[in-house]
Amino acid sequence: MAATPETIARATSILRDGGLVAFPTETVYGLGADATDDAAVARIYEAKGRPRFNPLIAHVADRAAAERHAIFDDRARALAEAFWPGPLTLVLPKAPSCAISALALCGLETVALRCPAAPIARELLAAVGRPIAAPSANSSGRLSPTTAAHVADDLGDKIDVILDGGACSVGVESTIVDLSVTPAALLRPGAITRDDVATVIDIVDPESDANAPKAPGQLLSHYAPRTPLRLDAVSVGTDEALLAFGTNALTANVVRNLSPTGDLVEAAANLFAMLHELDTCGVGAIAVAPIPEHGLGTAINDRLKRAAASDEVGR
Repeated sequence: MAATPETIARATSILRDGGLVAFPTETVYGLGADATDDAAVARIYEAKGRPRFNPLIAHVADRAAAERHAIFDDRARALAEAFWPGPLTLVLPKAPSCAISALALCGLETVALRCPAAPIARELLAAVGRPIAAPSANSSGRLSPTTAAHVADDLGDKIDVILDGGACSVGVESTIVDLSVTPAALLRPGAITRDDVATVIDIVDPESDANAPKAPGQLLSHYAPRTPLRLDAVSVGTDEALLAFGTNALTANVVRNLSPTGDLVEAAANLFAMLHELDTCGVGAIAVAPIPEHGLGTAINDRLKRAAASDEVGR
């Protein structure tokens, strides 16, 4: 349903009563539940079919709300000042007063927090008055949703209400920075680039453990369409659709171009929506043109590599 003051009020009541609400952020649509309610958090895992060892991000209204659940140091304050509200998640040591469900934390002594910028998300957080746990509103490992229709097609019968706020403006999940270690570590690339973060604090790129993730999006197989992906394509087979980028000579019967002008911001915003479209075309595979490995291209390639890995590890 369209996000209006009336439907946001209804969604607030549902969340406070332990229900599930899908809502738009600037990154992707989230599957929200009261992060302080163990049973509500369990419903997220059940609806998504999500591994119980994969922690959830808790969304908060502002830094003051975040500091009730996590211990902020100077680095965290600097990043929050620079990029909140926005598509940046901070992994921090949990505070003694942390009320977020242990299930959402997967038993870790850290908590992942984000203050989203999207107006509907902010209105909902302010109305609920509690942190909202909200992974992407899709079946675990599948394509992230950037429209309400994507959510409805995948999880519609498992969610109490879907707030429709149109297409997400960023289109890829938040950047995740681990501040429970020194130096800080980039756990997941996103719209806030590594270079952006490095202008504020020192940061490194650690090897992640896909079997014991500290934050979402670190599993080897993730973000996957049902149709196999073939990356860095220099040709297109007769039974393949093409996910193009920029002006290249590749052609196919079915083509979606992330950005004809080679704009990585436009490409990120279109990524999941176009993969959703190509996934329903009945082709044998999706050939993906090379994407530059800089700026937002790093985040786009991260999502594509994890999506393609599904074909290697099985579905």
